[in-house]
Amino acid sequence: MKIGIASDHGGRELKHLVVEFLDSQNIEVQDYGVARDDATSVDYPDYAEKLAKDVAAGKCERGILICGTGIGMSIAANKVAGIRATLVWDDFTAKMSRLHNNSNVLCLGERVLNHHRALDLVQIWLEASFEGSRHQRRLDKISALETQ
Repeated sequence: MKIGIASDHGGRELKHLVVEFLDSQNIEVQDYGVARDDATSVDYPDYAEKLAKDVAAGKCERGILICGTGIGMSIAANKVAGIRATLVWDDFTAKMSRLHNNSNVLCLGERVLNHHRALDLVQIWLEASFEGSRHQRRLDKISALETQ
């Protein structure tokens, strides 16, 4: 599995921890920035767009986006056709984002999550599998909205 990861300046510390975690799980990581030691303010939509376009194109199987709250990244990523970016904050939302919504981009907030707790959410999201069935019908309706 290849996971893309990106953050803005508000998510760079947590991004570094997530990259270390993914490396420890032998998961290939494509890093879209920002660097851990660069606190320069940047615009999160730029990073969300790069990652989301590559996930939508199949260059990465899934992606993880991190900003201060995760909200901005999720809004920006969901503007790209084919992306189902989900902001999660607990075990239930992490699991359900995959089971029912087939989330292909996980969004996290560095300033609102305990960093070690965030790693638990990444693990849950990685391990959960889409259930299909009636949920696929709903995702098809979401995809149809992207073409209107």
